[in-house]
Order: sequence, then structure tokens, then C-alpha cells
Amino acid sequence: MSKKTNHIMNPLQVLFRIVQGALIGLGAVLPGISGGVLAVIFGIYRPIMELLSNPFKNFKTHVPKLIPVIIGGIIGFLGVANILAFFLNQYPDPSVCLFIGLIGGMLPSLFREAGEQGRTKGSWISLIVCMCFIFALLIIIRVASVEVVPNFLWYLFCGFCLALSVIAPGMSFSTLLMPLGLYTPFVDGIGHFDVSVLIPGGIGALVTVILLAKAVNALFDHFYSIAFHGIVGIVIAATVMIIPVNSFLSVDTAIVNLICLVVGVICALLLDKFNSRVKVE
Repeated sequence: MSKKTNHIMNPLQVLFRIVQGALIGLGAVLPGISGGVLAVIFGIYRPIMELLSNPFKNFKTHVPKLIPVIIGGIIGFLGVANILAFFLNQYPDPSVCLFIGLIGGMLPSLFREAGEQGRTKGSWISLIVCMCFIFALLIIIRVASVEVVPNFLWYLFCGFCLALSVIAPGMSFSTLLMPLGLYTPFVDGIGHFDVSVLIPGGIGALVTVILLAKAVNALFDHFYSIAFHGIVGIVIAATVMIIPVNSFLSVDTAIVNLICLVVGVICALLLDKFNSRVKVE
């Protein structure tokens, strides 16, 4: 469990937490990226989960420290939706390659975090099994060409996937929504504050947090290494499956995509380096 302290954050720490929250909110909505993974990398996943799993018990100790994160999360999540929808529609492949670069650059941090309590044979088995399962699931979805018509129930499902991407690091909600054709209308609805999208999405997210937060928190408490290595496997498989292979067949588009990949990796590594220098209690 995380240490509970009464330290008062200085302005730099508050600003840094807001930036972290904005990136988590950004990660929650960007394709292939998990807000939960970013929360883990930033070292604030545990207090978030402790608050969600026991809100009344941990309200006084956790909320003051997490308010800047919450503010930043709202800014990142809502502020990026319209911009994201534009770039995905106008420049889909370069945008996805930038996201892949971000994930690739963050994988070393994620792997390092996974081994914080040691690695066992079960850890590696978990990584391989989870990676193979996600590969199989996404290949089946892709081959079957499953696509649905968005409605209230499907937006409930979108909310479920969104919340899951925060409470279960590595589970990017776009992983399932993109193959189903739900990602773009969901993000577009959020960007335009469409209540027909926001209400069912919000309900789905809230119910998911209430039902699963305690279970996920307990899983990490008792099986940290196994659970975390499973997440690493999920991230690897989900990232590989969103690579726009066809866009690399042309020299011009391949160069643009590679540049976006490199930029994403560099940004992620710089972010990790900056994060390691700024300690927030």
C-alpha cells in the first residue's frame, strides 16, 4: 500500500501533478495508450486505486494530494477530444505511429515497475499468456470484421472500457472500441459534449469503478508481479496490433510514420527522465 503522508506540496509539485493528470487524461482517450499505465509510471496509481476502492476511508488522506491530478485529468481528457478526432480523421496512420512511439518509449518504465517486487517463473508465464490471449482476441475481432451501430447500450460498454483502462493498467479502451467501430463516435461525442454519449459513458464508467476497483486493488496487493507482468504482455500485444502495416509499403508514408515513431519514443523517454527527477510525496 502507498505511504500516507501529510506533506504539503509546493507549487512546482502541484503543477507537476496537474501535468501528470493531464497526461493521464490524454492517455485515457488516446488510441493504444492506457491512462492506468501512465498513472503507474508516474507513481500515483496506488493512491488512486486506494481512493477508488475505499473512498470514505481514504478521502481525507488521498483527495488533497490527488486534486491536482483530477483537475489535470479533466483538462487532458476533455481538452484533447476534438483535436484527437481531427488528427485521426485527417492523418490516421501518422497519429497512430506517434502513439505507438509513446507506448514503446514507456515500456522500459513499465517493465521496471513490474519487477519492483521481483520476477518469478509465474511472472513470465503471466506475461506470455496475457500477450497471446490479447493477440488471439484482436485477431479474431479483425478477421470477423465485427462492427456495431452506436447506441445507448454500446456507449455504456464504452464507459466500461474507459474505466477499465484506468483501474487496470495496460487495458487501453481503444483496443476494443477501434475494431468495433465505436472509438471515433465515442471520442467525437465527448469532444462535442453530446449528452447521448456522455450520460451512458459516464454511467458505464461509474458502475465499473464501483464493481471492479476493490478487486483490482486486491489483485495488485497479493499478486503484484504476476498481475503487472500480465499487463506488460497486454500492452505489447495491443501495441503491435495497432501498427498500420499497409502504410509502411510506400516510401513516403513509411518515412513520415518512422519520424512520428521516433518523436513518440523521444517524448516518452524525456517524460520518464523528467518524472524521475521531480519527486512528489
